Amino acid sequence: MKLMSFNTQHCLNYITKEIDFDLMAETIKNCGADIIGLNEMRGEGPDPTYTDQVPVLSKLTGIPHYYFAEAIKVYGENPYGNGLLSKFPILSAETVMVPDPEVRAYNGFYETRCLLKAKLENGLTVMTIHIGLNPDEQANAINTVLEHLEDKKCILMGDFNMHPDNELLHPIRERMKDAAALFSSPLLSCPSDKPVEKIDYIFVSPDIEIVDADIPAIIASDHRPHLATVNLPKE
Repeated sequence: MKLMSFNTQHCLNYITKEIDFDLMAETIKNCGADIIGLNEMRGEGPDPTYTDQVPVLSKLTGIPHYYFAEAIKVYGENPYGNGLLSKFPILSAETVMVPDPEVRAYNGFYETRCLLKAKLENGLTVMTIHIGLNPDEQANAINTVLEHLEDKKCILMGDFNMHPDNELLHPIRERMKDAAALFSSPLLSCPSDKPVEKIDYIFVSPDIEIVDADIPAIIASDHRPHLATVNLPKE
């Protein structure tokens, strides 16, 4: 099966700077993904530009199962967070909030984040996250992930806003395999036209075989999609 981590920047076409559902859907379909973790998705709110984007992509891609995990309400009323599309039925799904730092130790932009955690009919646990920009936010997010990781049939993906050498990733690497280990040479994910950094990830539990991985040179949103083909363990 093929996994895809895709920060859509609320389905904003990176070239035209307009919301473009067709482009995002075509990108997902062309990549042949079966399970897609989505970041920066909007839900329905009073602002007319805030619509239920995850169901829209589900319909356009023909991928029937989906879940939206709200992290915040922009301007106090417009939902915004992570999403999941799956060709496999979702048995259960939850939105796990990442605790905000008690004291903001840095001068950067802070934003409340969440972890999307879903159980699929095929036995997989799939988690999608968009981690904050500041080290204290990032530490809280990693701790939240570690509390919810499972040792078997578990997938973690998303925009981590961290480079591969970040020490905060070490506890994740101790328990999971990084799909990027299969890259024949380093690949970058952001910005999509001329990427200068890799901040998007797909991790899998040790029992899942990673067959191949890629960050194709696709310009749709501001991030290139991250792909991985995997084999699940035999029962």
